[in-house]
Amino acid sequence: MEIPSKYEPNKVEEHWYQYWMEHDFFSSKPDDREPYTIVIPPPNVTGVLHMGHMLNNTIQDVLIRRARLRGKNACWVPGSDHAAIATEAKVVAKLKEEGITKSEIGREKFLEHVWEWTHKYGGVIFEQLKKLGCSLDWSRKKFTMDDDMSASVVKVFVDLYNKGLIYRGYRMVNWDPQAKTTLSDEEVIYEERQGLLYYISYPIECSEETVTIATTRPETILGDTAVCINPNDERYTHLKGKKVIVPICERAIPIIEDDYVDIEFGTGCLKVTPAHDENDKNLGDKHGLEVIDIFNEDASLNSYGLHYEGKDRFVVRKEIAKELEEKGFLVKTEQYTNKVGTSERTKAVVEPRLSDQWFLKMENLAKPALDGVLKTGDVKLHPKKFENTYRHWMENIRDWNISRQLWWGQQIPAYYYGDGKNDFVVAETLEDALALAQTQSKNANLQVEDLTQDPDVVDTWFSSWLWPITVFDGILDPNNEEINYYYPTSDLITGPDILFFWVARMIISGYEYRGEKPFSNVYLTGLVRDKQRRKMSKSLGNSPDALKLMEDFGADGVRVGLLLSSPAGNDLLFDEALCQQGKNFANKIWNAFRLVKGWEIADLEQPEAAKIGIDWYTAKFNATLTEIDDHFSKYRISDALMAIYKLIWDDFCSWLLEIVKPAYQKPIDQTTYDAVIHLFEENLKLLHPFMPFLTEEVWQHIMQRTPDQALVISNWPKPSEMDTKIITDFDFASEVISGIRTIRKDKNIPQKEALELFVLNAEGNHSKMQAIISKLGNISKIEDVDSTLEGALSFRVKSNEYFIPIGGAIDVEAEIKKIIEELNYTKGFLQSVQKKLGNERFVNNAPEKVVAMERKKAADAEAKIKTLEKSLASLE
Repeated sequence: MEIPSKYEPNKVEEHWYQYWMEHDFFSSKPDDREPYTIVIPPPNVTGVLHMGHMLNNTIQDVLIRRARLRGKNACWVPGSDHAAIATEAKVVAKLKEEGITKSEIGREKFLEHVWEWTHKYGGVIFEQLKKLGCSLDWSRKKFTMDDDMSASVVKVFVDLYNKGLIYRGYRMVNWDPQAKTTLSDEEVIYEERQGLLYYISYPIECSEETVTIATTRPETILGDTAVCINPNDERYTHLKGKKVIVPICERAIPIIEDDYVDIEFGTGCLKVTPAHDENDKNLGDKHGLEVIDIFNEDASLNSYGLHYEGKDRFVVRKEIAKELEEKGFLVKTEQYTNKVGTSERTKAVVEPRLSDQWFLKMENLAKPALDGVLKTGDVKLHPKKFENTYRHWMENIRDWNISRQLWWGQQIPAYYYGDGKNDFVVAETLEDALALAQTQSKNANLQVEDLTQDPDVVDTWFSSWLWPITVFDGILDPNNEEINYYYPTSDLITGPDILFFWVARMIISGYEYRGEKPFSNVYLTGLVRDKQRRKMSKSLGNSPDALKLMEDFGADGVRVGLLLSSPAGNDLLFDEALCQQGKNFANKIWNAFRLVKGWEIADLEQPEAAKIGIDWYTAKFNATLTEIDDHFSKYRISDALMAIYKLIWDDFCSWLLEIVKPAYQKPIDQTTYDAVIHLFEENLKLLHPFMPFLTEEVWQHIMQRTPDQALVISNWPKPSEMDTKIITDFDFASEVISGIRTIRKDKNIPQKEALELFVLNAEGNHSKMQAIISKLGNISKIEDVDSTLEGALSFRVKSNEYFIPIGGAIDVEAEIKKIIEELNYTKGFLQSVQKKLGNERFVNNAPEKVVAMERKKAADAEAKIKTLEKSLASLE
């Protein structure tokens, strides 16, 4: 097979992915092996690959490919989420462009449009994941709106309702006026925003007096139903029992007393608008106040808004402030910074709104999930620091608002009859609902036509919280072979931003519906940020095109670029230079492979240097393998890759291949060649999870292989006993070789010119590696001596002094000048360090490590001065 001169990822990646798919290497069925299971965090059905997906899915693929190589039954389940709010918003916008409204065409027709949109865009991200190399079992692809998935959600809803855990309540909720739906507390993002604090005077009824109230939302005065004072505030004692007139709408409202009001804050008077603030609602309930909702569902003002009816809330804010000023009610305004809740999906400013919604009681459901992470350790979070965040959320959990005012999603299985509000039943099917309604109403004459299903759908997270169970049909068929084999799954890889949205809720549902954890480990990746530490987003335009990156650097290059700087839980500062580093690594390996395959093989005796080099690299490989396995056990994926990177780039390419490389136009012996090929293959196995395409390409070029010999299903190397002494000896020898190379470079001595090496205070380390030092340093003779060698250049490695006679090869005067300059600089440096160490305050107060480092600097400088002085003496 001809080996191309360049590695061209764009030509090989599609080929190998197709090859893996054709031979069904990614599929999994229950058998007698240990399962290793990952369920993908389902991306939005109409989403496209962004940098967060790239990082998250690369990590998952690394773990799944390594598990496959380790002989486990690796199962990575793909799927997508119907993303109710986001998808419905896109379709509504598309229809609006065509002059169609959702309400005009009705639910059934609208859902046809959504399915059409889903079928058109739903597979885009999956094709992009294939380009990235993700080895998902595509035969298991699931969608949260699949019939069986939806049936599972409905079954769970009914079950929780029958257990008394789901209830319908009229509550203050978070309302997204753009999506026109309620949101859970976790879907509201609070942002600090600069605004104004408006001081408004309210006239006291039948009096010339006024009270001043401060508010950030002057438009809501139209919904005021009371003014509240603290009963202990002496400033307002005379107002007890009186009424104020609300400016503009001129409605008389009572002055109430409650110690909820902070005397010190603002003016000490509080406007109470029960329909538009949760705390005001609590005050209103306590004091029996009227509730006036001034907003339509899109946050425009309704008829209570008087002449502002139909206008947007933010438009009204400006206009009403102007009217208040013109009529003398606006006392002043001040700059004010406060936290504003925005919708996680649409970014619209959220409105508190009173509404009938469905809620799930969470307090008791959360207890096993809290214990599973913090007490028993059944589920481990990596990094551990996120346990505190998890604890805070779970110990302060509130009932989950699970209904959404949307049409895309699983429709709530509640059916109304009679008065259509309080008369309802909850059932999995219309037939079951009818039977229940007939029994509940004691009316056998009720017909299907008399029932109306709740128009709302459940929160998208209410389907995805069941994900590890439902992908194996564990709700509808709780004792099937697959759920019993694959569940609980092994690892979950996701972002910390959905630790509560999704992770905690999956743990809750796991204990509720399977009686055990849904996964053993949760690896929380950091967020991908740009070099300025900004989160990558479309709006900032700082998120690179994922496909373009793969086109420019190869999928493997991008994978390496992402992972080299992605420690668990810490944000990744992404720079395209990282991908270039990954691409360079791929080229380095390809060129190393071409070098090895280009050697002619002959029946020769193995050179001593090659034998020692192979023994050393084998030991180094085993030591690194142990280190890599330890990194994986601690989910330090970035560290594992860095260890492999250094092993291959530095130890294999830069050292071993140089050691074994035959002389120019000379052949290599068979023993060494076979050993090098074997070690190359072992390297490829280690690297395969990180760079699957490149490694498979090289693997298949090494020799002709059958499909069952493909790298993707080969075996992860097993550590064997290692000679740690040979590693230490080689480290010593490499320092000696570096010293020789430095002298060659400084003195312009070509590599082809053989040199002699003399050693003072020899400890024997070099003798074990003499063959390697001789070959890589082009040393014709190594000899131990008892005293300093005059007329030679020297360098030190540990306590050994090495001398290289250079005869007439250099300009002695220039060399003396150079050594004197270096000697003076080093003495000056030593003096500055000694001055620091002579400062008692520094020594007593600086960290122990810092002081130790300064002392080492001093010792190194002293040793260098000694060596330079000897070199100078030998030349003078």
